[in-house]
Amino acid sequence: MKILVTGGTGFTGSHLVRHVLREGNKCVVLDNQSSPNPEKEQLLEELRRLGAEVIIGDVTNPDDLRRAVAGCDAVYHLAAAFRLINVSHEVYDNTNIHAMRSLLQICKESGVKKVIYCSTQGVHGDIASLSEKPPRPGSEESPIKPEDYYQYTKYEGEKVAHEFLKENPDFDITILRPTALYGPGDPARFLMIYKQVKKGWFPFFGKGEAFYHPVYVENFCDAFTLAMSHPASKGQTYIIADDKFFFIKDIVRKIADIEKADGMIKRCRMVHLPFYPMYWLSFLVAGIWKILPGDPPLFPRRVDWYRQNRGFVIDKARRELEYEPKVKLDEGLKLAFDWYKEHKYL
Repeated sequence: MKILVTGGTGFTGSHLVRHVLREGNKCVVLDNQSSPNPEKEQLLEELRRLGAEVIIGDVTNPDDLRRAVAGCDAVYHLAAAFRLINVSHEVYDNTNIHAMRSLLQICKESGVKKVIYCSTQGVHGDIASLSEKPPRPGSEESPIKPEDYYQYTKYEGEKVAHEFLKENPDFDITILRPTALYGPGDPARFLMIYKQVKKGWFPFFGKGEAFYHPVYVENFCDAFTLAMSHPASKGQTYIIADDKFFFIKDIVRKIADIEKADGMIKRCRMVHLPFYPMYWLSFLVAGIWKILPGDPPLFPRRVDWYRQNRGFVIDKARRELEYEPKVKLDEGLKLAFDWYKEHKYL
């Protein structure tokens, strides 16, 4: 089978490309590397050595999409505008909504058998039922209430998929909503946690008792294979997560324990600051940074991480896809730590 992975040099995408190749498939990567980047160039060369066909192009360009889709049996669509600060809504719209519409039409014209769309748990926003006693986790049926423009456009992408299915009932699309992805190679939030813990202290805006639901990246990759092999996945949406969710403070403690066991730190002090003063400060900082270069050190989405509850059941994926997360949190955090240390991030 020949599979196109859009966004195939991102953290999740590169793992998925390796996963596709390990399973004996052919893989095409569509990547938009428009400027030299040594780390990305190194990754591109690695993927080429593993056997991937790499196409430099952009999902917002229909000609690039046609070139990438040609001859493919399936498409794993991960490319997205994500964590971009101080960019227009148009950038998110073009990448996360309009490109989805173009991709599906081109897939239909090219004879692609299945598209799997990577959405996000964020379309559900804060899971209010987790604040109840006892906490009730969310599911695919939880209310849709995205809390930032990225999450909004990812759900709009889902709506494009459902509209396309109504017009083309013989087509096959599955939507996956991953929780908080982590693992070796993660360049973002989890790396920030490891680095902050290494300093010997960790700031919490609030009590650190918001729930957080990780998913190890290879567990998420397994879900693509299962969605391909289970006919029941046609037209369905699945939350893909590890088997448990945790308080943020407990995840930080687990990372601190790993770094202590390695001898990297002696202890990690938990420093608690009031949430709402920091939340309103983040708006001020983000506003000032609009006229300054680079990303702001503090912005609402980052602070809101300490407040929003995220935790789900994965019963539907278990029942219909036979999904079972193989790598548990303690093992996954240690694998990520080893990778960060080996590659000099820590």
